[in-house]
Amino acid sequence: QVQLAESGGGLVQAGGSLRLSCAASGRTFSTYAMGWFRQAPGKEREFVAAISRTGTSTGYADSVMGRFSISRDNAKNTVALQMNSLKPEDTAVYFCAADRYGSGVSRKITFYEYWGQGTQVTVSS
Repeated sequence: QVQLAESGGGLVQAGGSLRLSCAASGRTFSTYAMGWFRQAPGKEREFVAAISRTGTSTGYADSVMGRFSISRDNAKNTVALQMNSLKPEDTAVYFCAADRYGSGVSRKITFYEYWGQGTQVTVSS
């Protein structure tokens, strides 16, 4: 089992940047594929980005491609989401998630067994 805790959210103007971080407990972090999802008010939770166990493969939603970058440090049990050129439509609660059985990049929300509490990102126009 793994516990996840996100940090780094906040209020930023359109065009700005934020870096989200997710800290994981446990000694088996490197065996989990990791992902970031977000949920805006009144909308369903959606995929943002994912990274494989070793970090060699990544995947992104079309809406964030070229603006967001996911990375992980297995020695520190962390996964990060660098968000650049932020837009008001990026406003949401961002969640970190862990996929125990994923061998590559997992895009489907149902593949993830463990979730953090989320961190709010607000982008003003």
